Amino acid sequence: MAAESGRQFWKRSAKLPGSIQPVYGAQHPPLDPRLTKNFIKDRSKANALPMKSKKASSFHEFARNTSDAWDIGDDEDEDFSSSSSSLQTLNSKVAKATAVQVLENHSKLRVKPERAQPALGDVPTNCKVNKSSSEAQLSRMSDELRKCSWPGVPREVRPVTWRLLSGYLPANMERRKLTLQRKREEYFGFIQQYYDSRNEEHHQDTYRQIHIDIPRTNPLIPLFQQPLVQEIFERILFIWAIRHPASGYVQGINDLVTPFFVVFLSEYVEEDVENFDVTNLSQDVLRSIEADSFWCMSKLLDGIQDNYTFAQPGIQKKVKALEELVSRIDEQVHNHFRKYEVEYLQFAFRWMNNLLMRELPLRCTIRLWDTYQSEPEGFSHFHLYVCAAFLIKWRKEILDEEDFQGLLMLLQNLPTIHWGNEEIGLLLAEAYRLKYMFADAPNHYRR
Repeated sequence: MAAESGRQFWKRSAKLPGSIQPVYGAQHPPLDPRLTKNFIKDRSKANALPMKSKKASSFHEFARNTSDAWDIGDDEDEDFSSSSSSLQTLNSKVAKATAVQVLENHSKLRVKPERAQPALGDVPTNCKVNKSSSEAQLSRMSDELRKCSWPGVPREVRPVTWRLLSGYLPANMERRKLTLQRKREEYFGFIQQYYDSRNEEHHQDTYRQIHIDIPRTNPLIPLFQQPLVQEIFERILFIWAIRHPASGYVQGINDLVTPFFVVFLSEYVEEDVENFDVTNLSQDVLRSIEADSFWCMSKLLDGIQDNYTFAQPGIQKKVKALEELVSRIDEQVHNHFRKYEVEYLQFAFRWMNNLLMRELPLRCTIRLWDTYQSEPEGFSHFHLYVCAAFLIKWRKEILDEEDFQGLLMLLQNLPTIHWGNEEIGLLLAEAYRLKYMFADAPNHYRR
């Protein structure tokens, strides 16, 4: 569905309410130069094509090239070491290998795949491999995994894919089992060493705030109202806070645990995860889910920690950048806010602090994070363009409101409750275009 959304985006965008196509003109962004070595050559060829052909390139082309990447039944052969492979339609080898390893190494999954090629870092034991060559191969295959994940990851392979994309699980197959065992033991070592200190006076404020915030986390989803789940979240957040004294716990960080917890829980649960009773799982399984959620959330926060240090300077900068960007891409919306004295901080602070999690259903956040984890600096850099695209998506509704209160009520309660993969695919396509146009040209959005 996500890939289909990308393919249909350019056909539909002119018809969408609030489309900003006239603002940008006819040119669509070509493939991200980081994804192909022959970008400059292709770009010069594209310039020689008629305008109609140009429109078929860029994100449309990117989505088309990755649309079959997760087709586990695809048996085509392709040499990933070929220098021209990045320009060909992506084969499913990486996806197949990842899926097979999930199913072989994590016995709780019940889907049985076809036989696939060796996975990331899987090297025959009877071969002598040059270390630098092996590392280069792992790097190439990791890049392929990121490309395959951009349009969305299938549910059955998402847990292992997220571990790989976050950098928590090593690409080398021989190291994975021991790494997971060591990191999980390390996390519960932190619990044993530090968790009792929540009752000490100098940690009381931190623990009290976490304890207050946990029941407010996704209050309409039964999974997160279970006492056992809330205890897991309290441990994760408290240990993270005392290990990061520069920021400590800040309201909003509690939301960032939920996508990881749901994804890693789905590895053991076939039915609806949001209504699942976790007391049906073994203690060992729950411990694995808890530790993996902690480490992956920590990896995410490492890239955006200035969002949560004193005065939250990261968020202040991102909100200002959003204001500058919107003033360039849709001056009418920007002036409408100024006319009715709406400040961007009044609605966009939450967008940055919670990574749009309060604005979207959880299923949409998980799909969004497939792309964020496959993008370079997805949670810090690409998120800005997603927020800009998200705001402009509602331009018609924004311009229809003609007072301060009406605008704020709209922006704080946007009607996304029925959104799914198609809407997220369109949002990401628009963000991709904005990123291509503005990311390497910051003066375009500087007043």
